[in-house]
Amino acid sequence: MKAIAITDRNNVYGAINFYKAAKRYKIKPIIGCEIDRLVLLAENIQGYQNLLKIVSLSNINYKIDKKILRKYHEGLILLFGDTDEEMIKNYIAIFGRENFFLEIQDHGLDEEKIISKKLIKLSKIYNIDLVVTNNVNYINREDSRSQEILKCIQTNEIFSYNRMNFKSDEYYLKSPDEMRKIFADYQIAADNTIKIADRCNVEIDFGKILIPKFKLPSQYNNAADYLKILCKNEIVNRYGVENEEINNRLNYELNLIHEMNFDDYFLIVADFVAYAKTQKIIVGPGRGSAAGSIVAYLLGITEIDPLKYNLLFERFLNPERVTMPDIDIDFCYIRRGEVINYVKKLYGNYNVAQIITFGTLAAKAVIRDVGRVLNFPLDEINKITKMIPNESKITIDKALELSKPLNDLYKNNLRVKNLIDIARELEGLPRHVSTHAAGVVISPEPLPNFVPIQLSDENLITQYDKDAIEELGLLKMDFLGLKTLTAISYAVKMIEKSRGKLIDLSKIPPDDPKTAKLLSDGKTCAVFQMESSGITKITRELQIKCFEDLIPLLALYRPGPLGSGMVEDFIDRKHGKRKISYLHPKLKSILKETFGVIVYQEQVMRIVQTLAGFTLGQADILRRAISKKKSEILIDQKNNFINGCLKNDIEKNLAEKIFDLLLKFAGYGFNKSHSAAYAMLTWRTAYLKANYPVEFIAGMMNAFIDTEKYFDYVEFAKRAKIKIIEPDINSSCAEFSVHGKNICLGFSAIKNLGEKMIENIVEVRDSGGEFKSVFDFVCRVDHKVVSKKAIESLIKSGAFDRLDNRRRELTSELDSLVAAGIKNQNDQASGQINLFN
Repeated sequence: MKAIAITDRNNVYGAINFYKAAKRYKIKPIIGCEIDRLVLLAENIQGYQNLLKIVSLSNINYKIDKKILRKYHEGLILLFGDTDEEMIKNYIAIFGRENFFLEIQDHGLDEEKIISKKLIKLSKIYNIDLVVTNNVNYINREDSRSQEILKCIQTNEIFSYNRMNFKSDEYYLKSPDEMRKIFADYQIAADNTIKIADRCNVEIDFGKILIPKFKLPSQYNNAADYLKILCKNEIVNRYGVENEEINNRLNYELNLIHEMNFDDYFLIVADFVAYAKTQKIIVGPGRGSAAGSIVAYLLGITEIDPLKYNLLFERFLNPERVTMPDIDIDFCYIRRGEVINYVKKLYGNYNVAQIITFGTLAAKAVIRDVGRVLNFPLDEINKITKMIPNESKITIDKALELSKPLNDLYKNNLRVKNLIDIARELEGLPRHVSTHAAGVVISPEPLPNFVPIQLSDENLITQYDKDAIEELGLLKMDFLGLKTLTAISYAVKMIEKSRGKLIDLSKIPPDDPKTAKLLSDGKTCAVFQMESSGITKITRELQIKCFEDLIPLLALYRPGPLGSGMVEDFIDRKHGKRKISYLHPKLKSILKETFGVIVYQEQVMRIVQTLAGFTLGQADILRRAISKKKSEILIDQKNNFINGCLKNDIEKNLAEKIFDLLLKFAGYGFNKSHSAAYAMLTWRTAYLKANYPVEFIAGMMNAFIDTEKYFDYVEFAKRAKIKIIEPDINSSCAEFSVHGKNICLGFSAIKNLGEKMIENIVEVRDSGGEFKSVFDFVCRVDHKVVSKKAIESLIKSGAFDRLDNRRRELTSELDSLVAAGIKNQNDQASGQINLFN
């Protein structure tokens, strides 16, 4: 196959992945799009860029007109299969005859033959070349049934052979010989496919770095100088003193950041994090390998001191691994959008977008969908899917291999075999598109210059996924909404209101005895990342004394270490039940903090640096090769490691033994920077729970009210003898609040009360004072917003008890109460006076 084209309706979702795959197999990729019955193919890079703009505009404006095509036609070839002569004349004028072809098709349908005859006549009348094309909806002819079933999944219909939409099984990828045979009388039109393919030569550049320029204060000329000043000014605040170690580390990082052209990146992130904090939006202490950067720490992006906790910058960024740094930020869940809006306002609405994600048909999901479409009973579908092991990323083939009951059913039941065979054909295909939960791209120019965009719930999203965005060199960031931060935000506000204490999260004692005891006693309900019974058990066994004890715990509590004996070994060594030993004296300084056990990826990097003389950048390449089990790289790396050890007077046998140790443990090693950052969040939630349990649990209930966890927190409150009292119409708001040692229900927890209803009630109360009676309430609220059903729920919940506790009577009189309230409002509006006034 010489060339292959990708075109889809109104989008170019898979263009980048298609382009790279075609290049890998030495097939020429032709990128195009089908819009309003037009097939547009990119002839060159200008055509590709114009195609991005046309696609984006068609998705935003929901149409494409002649004006847009005239503006962006350069570098595009148009294929048109319509017989509308007026449109043909327009497209000749816009694209020129050399870039315009009339396409004829034959999928075995009578109506196509009629249209093709007309198009052949029109090609002669208007001197337009013909080209033969075939719609490809599946690869092989026999896939037509699977395609139809996929359509049924998308349209929520039941499959039957009588409803075949395509009326043909000819929509497969035909060979050149098949196409020439079908169009035997139109060989010139067939030749034109080759001519078009020869003309299309798009080369996409993946080597750029497309970071926006940060707007500097007027007194600064370049980003590097400003970044350095910001960091230098913060040293005393963070460290209390400036010394050689701090300056050396800072200068090293700044130089590398500048060499790799990432100065603006750090300034952009620091700016929106600072904005969030000035708006009192809770920001996480850090996430991922960025916590290993002193620049990030001094800029306030992270709150973990990399020097104190021996975190490596090279795990985050190094010259041997020339990729975009990955700074992901956790924000309060309900206020995350405010930060994104700030970034949009700063860089431009068309320069910022959220990133698309594709939901795929995974093993269980595809069997459920195909089973439904084939009209299988629900209980039978459930029985089949329960036989699939609960493993991450499991495939149907793997499930058949691992599950004997599933395999037996597959072999002995033809109906089930048919279902599973179809499901295997569809497995992995995109099921739907949605917005990535966290991904945001910030571009130096309007995004359609680089990627296609579309609308989703009035927000711009890219049509390329996060991997394609990164490969194109655009700045992709994860703005993560974390409900735990929302809970902390609620708790801190309630502590200030109920106790008059302003909690500074950054100054929570790292060795608070109440917090340590709470963790060591296993009272970890509602503590971040500590709610499972497994980690609670290990926490008790470890006996947490301070914040630092949490760092290895979070690194160890993962499937690999849990099944390898590492956790037990670590605990026994910590408590002196097992001897701590090192294969070489130089390993002691690296592994002492973890009692001789390799727990962190950073330790692997330190070991190969210290023993074999690797740079930390080279050490990171080895670390990645081990974790990804890249055997071809590991062979070379092992030789380099042993040769390096020999130069440092370490015997070959010992060097091999140490390398084998690295292979064994490095695959389980965890990123210490991430573990330390999240351990801080764990410590903060444990501190609030240990010292302010009522406010903390109320905060958790607020944040998780729409999840299963909410009920766990209600149960915890009962066990802790924290009373949950009914709401009060004159003091409650949407959220749960604290009244003394009790948690008062928020209006949002009451059935039939929507957000707008709550807003109206609170607004009326705040503007006109407390409600004096139920009748006063019905006379003042907006009955177009607050429904009678909602008022009934308020009565039954006890919200009016302090005004009138006759719940049954009030409920029975509700119709007349509401009617009187509405009449009173109408009388007030018309100026009439009655006894109640």
